[in-house]
Amino acid sequence: MSKTYRPWQIHQPMLLPPSVQELVPADHVAHFVRDLVCDSLDLSAILIAYNEERGYPPYHPAMMTALLLYSYCQGVYSSRRIAQACEQRVDFMAVTALQAPDFRTISAFRKRHLAALGGLFGQVLALCERAGLVKLGHVALDGTKIKANASKHKAMSYGRMKQREAELAAEVQAWLEQAAAADAAEDDAFGRERRGDELPAWAANRSKRLAKISAAKAALEAEAAATAEAAGAAPEPSAPPRDDADGGEGASCAPPEGAPQAPAAVPPDKAQRNFTDPESRIMKTANGFEQAYNAQAVVDADSQVIVAASLTNAGTDQQQVTPMAAQIEANTGRRPKELSADSGYCSEANLAELERRGIRGYLATGRQKHGTASATRKRARRSDTRVARMSRRLKCGGHRSRYRLRKQTVEPVFGQIKAARGFRQFHLRGLAQVGAEWQLICLAHNLLKLARAGQVGGR
Repeated sequence: MSKTYRPWQIHQPMLLPPSVQELVPADHVAHFVRDLVCDSLDLSAILIAYNEERGYPPYHPAMMTALLLYSYCQGVYSSRRIAQACEQRVDFMAVTALQAPDFRTISAFRKRHLAALGGLFGQVLALCERAGLVKLGHVALDGTKIKANASKHKAMSYGRMKQREAELAAEVQAWLEQAAAADAAEDDAFGRERRGDELPAWAANRSKRLAKISAAKAALEAEAAATAEAAGAAPEPSAPPRDDADGGEGASCAPPEGAPQAPAAVPPDKAQRNFTDPESRIMKTANGFEQAYNAQAVVDADSQVIVAASLTNAGTDQQQVTPMAAQIEANTGRRPKELSADSGYCSEANLAELERRGIRGYLATGRQKHGTASATRKRARRSDTRVARMSRRLKCGGHRSRYRLRKQTVEPVFGQIKAARGFRQFHLRGLAQVGAEWQLICLAHNLLKLARAGQVGGR
């Protein structure tokens, strides 16, 4: 007696087509994201842009929003991969109701509504609060370097720009002279049919390169001038000082000996600018120096929900405590009781700001090997600064110190974003656009935390 198998009839059509709800299990996160976008999010900032009655009807903005949010939850960020998933993955079909927008449509929608999509972070955080996921008893602040959509090999220092600009200018001038000589020779040989003002093809790229370097050099000089002006630097005189009004000898403009020198309005030779994404910066990462941005996040210790998120192109973290503390209050209407952060955030000004806001801080004052006192702590015993008091607080707490919550709170969140969902490089360029993209990443993280909580607003 032969074995009996279940029938496999690949050419047998279904009598009744299945419902979109039946494509994936009822408790799948695809249903959760789709229903949350339809029922709980205010999309007026996106819908208001569609006020033209003429033309072919576009895809529904709510469907496109749900598609993007679900894609980010699944670690799918490329518009081409999202379009492919709409045709091949049943969980994406459950979100789009079997519609399949092409990658250009997805990319254009994301670019057009990027700021509004990033603004949904606050609404999702409010839903997390309603679900009881935001306690604000203890929050942890940290930053992580994420690669920009640009190569570090496309950056050039100001000193190299000055050198290369002169070299390229000489080369282009020589080529122009060669072109003029070639045109004259061709006129003699073939007549005057040609215009005679075309550059040879081999000179075009060098000319464009020279123009790009000149523009980047001018941008660095403008940044240095703005920095010098903000610091109160006087412009350097272009000519010797004139005599006094009473006809006496002109007073010397040199500052007195020992006086602090104002910063010059000229960028240092090591200042760099990237040609692909000028607002990104070279930053030190675990894999060496990369062209990157510094992504900041504040995470609630009870649920690992991100309660504040921002992005900067500064390589250090010390200036981020005040804006991040303010963003927590703006997003939730409350202040956390405790905040922990690593030594990169520790300074007298930051500790004073936390005291002013009534937040008990746990900020590391320096690196320390087990069983040894760091130099910072040795100095702390002989001083009474805020940093010294913080060092004594952490030392007295020992292994029971609240600072221990930092690593188990914020580090796993970055691990989930980078490793579990594969986000290791931004896809957009420019500080504003990349900042909105980081908000989308953090929004997707909170959506997954909310989905696993199993309720929205008490449902």
